[in-house]
Amino acid sequence: QVQLVESGGGLVQAGGSLRLSCAASISIFSINAMGWYRQAPGKQRELVARIFRGGSTDYADTVKGRFTISRDSAKNTVCLQMNSLKPEDTAVYYCNALYWGKDYWGQGTQVTVSS
Repeated sequence: QVQLVESGGGLVQAGGSLRLSCAASISIFSINAMGWYRQAPGKQRELVARIFRGGSTDYADTVKGRFTISRDSAKNTVCLQMNSLKPEDTAVYYCNALYWGKDYWGQGTQVTVSS
């Protein structure tokens, strides 16, 4: 069982930045992959970025060059630094952990980007 708690969402103007954090109940380095997904109203949940246990990363084309996923070992968290935000980034952002073949999800945090 893995519990995930997100924080850091909010309202920001286009061009601004936000940093999301996801705290895990077990060592993040024992988890196969951790990532951030988002779901906008009326749309399917989509992958934003993920980081694998070995440290490699993967990004959606729409956020490459603007978002950065990283791990903070001291806080046992996975962070998503979001820069140059656009209105189309508006969504509920969910933290995900893939652990022993099972997906675990956080409760989600709202990110709203105004134009």
